[in-house]
Amino acid sequence: MSDEELKRLPGAEIVLPGLADLEAGRESVSASAVQAAAPRLRRAGLEAPGVDGGAPAAHRLYEQLSDRLGDGAHSRYNAILARVASFAGAAERARSG
Repeated sequence: MSDEELKRLPGAEIVLPGLADLEAGRESVSASAVQAAAPRLRRAGLEAPGVDGGAPAAHRLYEQLSDRLGDGAHSRYNAILARVASFAGAAERARSG
């Protein structure tokens, strides 16, 4: 799947920056979301690194959002993971033809 095709998938606005952040060694909400969904993203053909020890990525994601949003973290957390799941699903369907 080409970069242009990936950019058109739902959730690309989270997944693609997250992959770039991970590649550059940066921590970010997008990077944590990618790591939380890494197994599914890898099944879709993307090189998505998982977590090397420490807190699970989903926990780190929630902590990052909670620090920024307080009580609003829960709904944003769910929305981000839903967008990443949409991206993974679309990538899986595109890959299988």
